[in-house]
Amino acid sequence: MISDIKKTTEQKMAKSVETLKADLAKVRTGRAHAGLLDHIRVDYYGTPTPLSQVASINLVDARTIGVNPYEKKMGAVIEKAIRESDLGLNPSSQGDLIRVPMPSLTEERRRDLTKVVKAESEGGRVAVRNIRRDALAQFKDMVKAKTLSEDEERRAQEDIQKMTDRFIQEIDKMLAVKEAELMAV
Repeated sequence: MISDIKKTTEQKMAKSVETLKADLAKVRTGRAHAGLLDHIRVDYYGTPTPLSQVASINLVDARTIGVNPYEKKMGAVIEKAIRESDLGLNPSSQGDLIRVPMPSLTEERRRDLTKVVKAESEGGRVAVRNIRRDALAQFKDMVKAKTLSEDEERRAQEDIQKMTDRFIQEIDKMLAVKEAELMAV
């Protein structure tokens, strides 16, 4: 029973860290990467569809993403979806290929993005702590129901705390890497 709770807690914490990693990847740095356009949805015959399902996405060079639609008539729709996204990108068509240049970041924009990254990572820390709180509450309920001794509860709490510390440390490392990436010129 205790091992099930620990295992579930660890899985939930890992999932929270993965979600944070995906959210941090969306925060734009000066370099281009194909994952930047992952969350963009395109109107494909009336259905919002992920961009990766209607076009191939690749890097043209270090500062340009190339989007090649599978259907020629989707070019204008894809271009509009990228332009209207919250990424602040301005795509341009060159024949079938849509080029998405990454504008260089100003110092002020870098500071703003650093604040966004810090807020995202704090959200990740809060999620991990909430998962810890839920696990500890389960242990308390088990003690009340007399299915767990207080010594076992204390050991389980220590294990959960170590797990929490490990995941929060991982979040802090991800934050430091992303901040360094943002502030690099």
